[in-house]
Amino acid sequence: MSRETYRMPDLLLFVAALLLVSLGLVMVYSASSVMALAETGDPLYYLKRQMMGMTLGTIAMLVVMQIDYRIYQRVAILGVAAAYGLLIAVLVVGTEISGSRRWIDLGVFNLQPSELSKLALVNFIAAFAASRPQAMKNFWKGLVPPLLVTGVFFALVLLEPDFGTGVSMVGTAMVMLFACGAKVSHLVILALMAIPLLGVLIWLEPYRMERILSFLDPWADPMNTGWNIIQSLLAIGSGGLFGLGLGSSRQKFFYLPEQHTDFIFAIIGEELGFLGSLAVLSLFFLFAWRGFRIAMRASDLFGCFLAVGITSMIIVQAALNIGVVSGVLPVTGVTLPFISFGSSSLVVSLAGVGVLLNISKRIR
Repeated sequence: MSRETYRMPDLLLFVAALLLVSLGLVMVYSASSVMALAETGDPLYYLKRQMMGMTLGTIAMLVVMQIDYRIYQRVAILGVAAAYGLLIAVLVVGTEISGSRRWIDLGVFNLQPSELSKLALVNFIAAFAASRPQAMKNFWKGLVPPLLVTGVFFALVLLEPDFGTGVSMVGTAMVMLFACGAKVSHLVILALMAIPLLGVLIWLEPYRMERILSFLDPWADPMNTGWNIIQSLLAIGSGGLFGLGLGSSRQKFFYLPEQHTDFIFAIIGEELGFLGSLAVLSLFFLFAWRGFRIAMRASDLFGCFLAVGITSMIIVQAALNIGVVSGVLPVTGVTLPFISFGSSSLVVSLAGVGVLLNISKRIR
């Protein structure tokens, strides 16, 4: 094994994350101030909570950045067990919001176990593949164990219900398995086998079927099932090249639902225009480039696979969110990493950045 060299953490990755988080603070306030004033009497309500998440996330990033990432390989199974426990706990004692049990009230903020589960899944697949790289070509020995672990995560998240997060986790797992050396033919077969299952899951829940139908033709029911995507497209379209100006969104006045979470990218398009949206996409591309570059230069297989997983975790979710907001994908209910309101997501994403920065300090 080649000798390990230490260097400064990846500056461009850190800058990309910092800019995305900073933009997120601005846009969370802009998108939520009207709703926050109407609901709580405080236009800064959501901004304050997001700043608390940013503070906790920054602390987590700085601490994790100093911890040798190779420690996580030894606790991969423990991490999965803890994540399973939290996902089961949220079904029992979780706070129900809009018909879903996704959060555990900790007083200071609501913990979302599915966010922590993403890191646990990524760490497990990286540790599993790094310990038996040759076996990844074998379907039963290399693919089945991580697929079973992923399947349990998907099932538990689906019970909340949170179909979008489940899809994001499966997508991340597939990217990781490909990077870990799984045969493309095996992954294609799995994808084909998953199509009927997804069809059944969609058919079993009327609201999922409504989302598919509204995706195919939102104007068929513009005042009900097609409302979200129509309002999102109106927001993006009205922004033009330069946008209406920061804070000047019209759609945030109770036209566009979830404007500070799932559909915050539409507010970015409306207020900052095509150029602002392009800047956000560019920052995510920069993050992806640096993250995968860290993976390619990691000093060991575990570091390589872990960097691929964390980078994919963030980029897959960002792609799903932007795809939904722009009408390219059906509504899935996932947020935009670093930018959307949500303390758990922000803390986990910044902790993931800390792991990437630690890996970047050790190169071959």
